[in-house]
Amino acid sequence: MRFSRRTAHQVKRWAARYGYKNNPKAILAHAKEGYSGRYACVNITNYATIEFRIFRGTLKYNTLIATLQLVNEICEVAFLLSDEQLAALSWCEFVEQLDVHKYSELIAYLKERRLYINEPVESEEDE
Repeated sequence: MRFSRRTAHQVKRWAARYGYKNNPKAILAHAKEGYSGRYACVNITNYATIEFRIFRGTLKYNTLIATLQLVNEICEVAFLLSDEQLAALSWCEFVEQLDVHKYSELIAYLKERRLYINEPVESEEDE
């Protein structure tokens, strides 16, 4: 949600999730049934295109480039990993493997939004 710059209401209206299924083929079949129409997080209703609707629009160059870099890396990872590897991939693992030179804008954006690494949370225990 923080990266997409959308509120929960905006996501529900403009980029609804398909819901969780046990395997990718079931997710794809459910998505193709078109319950959300084109207002799904990843719109596959068009024959020749795939539309990522996750992100809110922006006029900021750095935000646009970071968003494009994230979508590019999502696509690359989806092609490279097996279904099991994708299911097991955490956000931290995804971010840690980013190429600093290839994705410098994305990494800078993630750092600005405090999404680059999970920093330990320090808390005081009650005594």
